[in-house]
Amino acid sequence: MAALDPDAVAKAFVEHYYSTFDTNRAGLASLYQDASMLSFEGQKFQGTQNITAKLTSLPFQQCQHHITTVDCQPSGPAGGMLVFVSGNLQLSGEQHTLKFSQMFHLMPTPQGSFYVFNDIFRLNYA
Repeated sequence: MAALDPDAVAKAFVEHYYSTFDTNRAGLASLYQDASMLSFEGQKFQGTQNITAKLTSLPFQQCQHHITTVDCQPSGPAGGMLVFVSGNLQLSGEQHTLKFSQMFHLMPTPQGSFYVFNDIFRLNYA
C-alpha cells in the first residue's frame, strides 16, 4: 500500500467532518467507534452512541464552520494521525462568530480509511 500524504488525508477528513456536522450531525456516527472518546468543553463521552447523542443534542439546529487552520502530524507506529483545527463557528441567527479549536486523533481501519479515536473540542474565549 502506498504511503498516504498526511496533509491530504487531514484536509479531506476536515472537509468531510465539518460539512457533515453542518448538514447532518447524525451522519458523524460512522466516523467513531466504541473505543472513541470525545471531550466537549470538558465533558467526556465514550463510544459511538454517546458521542453521537452529545453532538445531536447541542442546543442549535444549524451552524457553519469556517476553518482557519489545519495542522497534522503522523502519530505512532499504527499509522495514526493527529489533526488540529482552528476556525470560526457561525450559529444560525447569531451575528457574532465563535472561535473554536478541535483536535482529532485519527486511526486507520482495516478497510483503509480512518476513524476518530480521540476528539477534543473547545470554544476559544478572548
